[in-house]
Amino acid sequence: MIGLIRVFTTEDSEVLEQHGQMISKIYGVPVINKCIPDQPLGIFNNETEEIANPKIVELGKSMEKEGCKLLIISCAADPAIEQLRKSVSIPVIGAGSAASLTALAMGQPVGVMGISDCVPAVMENILGNLMVQYIRPEGVTNTTDLMTAAGREKAVEAARKLLDQGTKVIVFACTGFSTIGLANTLRKELNVPVIDAVEAEGLFASNLYKQFSITN
Repeated sequence: MIGLIRVFTTEDSEVLEQHGQMISKIYGVPVINKCIPDQPLGIFNNETEEIANPKIVELGKSMEKEGCKLLIISCAADPAIEQLRKSVSIPVIGAGSAASLTALAMGQPVGVMGISDCVPAVMENILGNLMVQYIRPEGVTNTTDLMTAAGREKAVEAARKLLDQGTKVIVFACTGFSTIGLANTLRKELNVPVIDAVEAEGLFASNLYKQFSITN
């Protein structure tokens, strides 16, 4: 079983399980989804990330004890990833590094879209000179803003701006875009390659999981 950690709090099982179901559907691997407590708006700045870090570590440790063979932190900032890796004996994959490495393999000018004021450091470090622009959709400051019609519309507008500035590949720096199914919308409407962070984390995780299944 792959353990997927959501970094915002929800009691809506459909929302909670969305990322794991997406990975299971695409890659055919079993995923269990859990969220950290007391963060209904998730992670959207340094302060909320610092508050979330110990919660992510504790949740990851408990999921390993429950039998998970590897863990995914389903957040593009890869929060607490190094701390969690030191605290468990199984691989830990972050959404931001997975998406960035996928973009790096394509070698085309990258436009990054997220919900914070600046691109997550882990993504900026990996993408380097390939990143031509970062953009945050107007009026979107946290994950819940994306779950409105206005938030979705502003996200599409932001993607168009990235293309106008020379972007050849759009990379999501927020897994909330996956929750609203934005990647397929942009692929169809704008005819542009889109690297969805949840699809990317699932690609890496499913590959490792299937290797473990062969060797064990």
